[in-house]
Amino acid sequence: MPTKSYRPFTRSRRFISVLDYSDLTRTAPEKTLTKGKNSRGGRNNVGRITTRFRGGGNKRRYRMIDFKRNKDGVAAVVKQIEYDPNRSAFIALIAYADGEKSYILAPKGLEVGQTVMSGEKCEIKPGNALPLRSIPVGLEIHNVEMVPGKGAKLVRAAGQVALLRSKDGDYAQVKLPSGEVRLINLACKATIGTVGNVDHMNISLGKAGKKRYLGFRPHVRGVVMNPIDHPMGGGEGRSSGGGHPVSPWGQLAKGKKTRCPRKNSKRFIVERRKK
Repeated sequence: MPTKSYRPFTRSRRFISVLDYSDLTRTAPEKTLTKGKNSRGGRNNVGRITTRFRGGGNKRRYRMIDFKRNKDGVAAVVKQIEYDPNRSAFIALIAYADGEKSYILAPKGLEVGQTVMSGEKCEIKPGNALPLRSIPVGLEIHNVEMVPGKGAKLVRAAGQVALLRSKDGDYAQVKLPSGEVRLINLACKATIGTVGNVDHMNISLGKAGKKRYLGFRPHVRGVVMNPIDHPMGGGEGRSSGGGHPVSPWGQLAKGKKTRCPRKNSKRFIVERRKK
């Protein structure tokens, strides 16, 4: 989907670029597949801020996406391609032959009127979901499960794609967009093709206000704070005191390994992601 820019009749307009949304076929969502979503403003269940610089943003409803695709053997027709404010990818409204409707992530090339299906014996084409054991090696996939039947957790953002490298025993080697190669059970499902809205990475917000619409508040640097507010604050000019970058509570901000060394799932990682 191409991007669209504007004539710079204001200073912020000079840098704004947006998608033209020519592939979308409907603006209003299916009401039966949505539910309310509260804005937490970065706060946890007791009201304390656990993620700073969050809050505000446009009001939105959550679209319930079918990440499990467990309605095997039943064909579904694509009715609409829609925008989802909760994710970077577009979503597709599908209607099964028995009348049930659901949302799925819209892969690249999916159009209204096409038929999609899930199951071991369905056709190898974009939008169809199959177990990894039924997908040929070397194929591009997305929406990948980590545990059979738990629903897809990997490769769900706009334009992302994984590669099925090989199969050995009960596991397949899948190369993820980060470069990490991971062992995934052959019973896990994945969807054929690339996640749609590939041009999402090319848009430019252009002004601070559009960031606020997304629910992000201004991020204040530690070096411009006072010493009482941040370990890197104070000093004449831009001085961090010669120390390593840290959070307001002294935790390392760069270089610290965040993955638990005792995490059980590390045995499924064949190659680490690119540095």
